[in-house]
Amino acid sequence: MQIVLEISDRLGEQLQQFGDRLPELLERGLQELLSEQYHPNFLGSQEIISILASQPTPEQILAIHPSPELQARMSQLLAQNKAGQLSPPEETELDRYLTLEHLVRLAKAQAMVNLKKAAILDR
Repeated sequence: MQIVLEISDRLGEQLQQFGDRLPELLERGLQELLSEQYHPNFLGSQEIISILASQPTPEQILAIHPSPELQARMSQLLAQNKAGQLSPPEETELDRYLTLEHLVRLAKAQAMVNLKKAAILDR
């Protein structure tokens, strides 16, 4: 199928480097948009970033947990990855979740350090 679009010059310049991968780029973007549309209850990257950007207390950081839906989706993607059955958009989705999980772990580790320092100072 052929689709013709009119885009800005700036976007066109950015897309030139992906000329041979445009179908993959569109598929990944569409997959992400559909994921947001059909899984609105996921505690996703935007929500977690918003929480972390709001300067939460250490206790609030330690209380961050993925929703059951997100945990199930991550388990599904990890199983598919282990079986070698991930599509390129699913690989991107899994990478995004793993990066986010890493950032939350780092924030939680720092929150624990901050709580321990506060406990020592309160003595």
